[in-house]
Amino acid sequence: MQRLSIQLAPEAPADWWEVEALYDLCFAPGRTALSSYRLREGIAPIAKLCWTARDTDGVLAGVVRCWPVCVGPHVAILLGPIAVHPTRQGEGIAALLMHKVIHTALGAGWARILLVGDLPFYARFGFERLTRVVMPPPTNPERVLGLALHDGAWDGVIGPVRKVDDCICAG
Repeated sequence: MQRLSIQLAPEAPADWWEVEALYDLCFAPGRTALSSYRLREGIAPIAKLCWTARDTDGVLAGVVRCWPVCVGPHVAILLGPIAVHPTRQGEGIAALLMHKVIHTALGAGWARILLVGDLPFYARFGFERLTRVVMPPPTNPERVLGLALHDGAWDGVIGPVRKVDDCICAG
């Protein structure tokens, strides 16, 4: 079995165009019309939680970005998008990026992570369906998932997900 040779590094400003091109390749340029992008407009990503994955030749193989959002008065990380180049899928790169974000978020004192995705994939990282958290329409409620970074972090957290500049957030 060949060992995965991937270097993870914080996303740098010089990576922006290459990262955007990978997102367009994986999700199509129409991705910015998704409701989750309304939560990101005009908000800076959480720099410590934006990572690139490059192979030994420096070729971008994967990327993840994270953003702050509010659910009621509580702050959460909106994880995503996460993307892996089509020629590199199935190699564990998404899992490396997920573990890096989770570990870094935990170390930085974040309480909870939210994403829109497929439960069968994300359950292995500890994500569960959030039945009382509402993403802006037309998001499928079955795909709204959360990870508590400490016990009870999602307890009592209910309501619509909003941009951080639309609310006053607490832990």
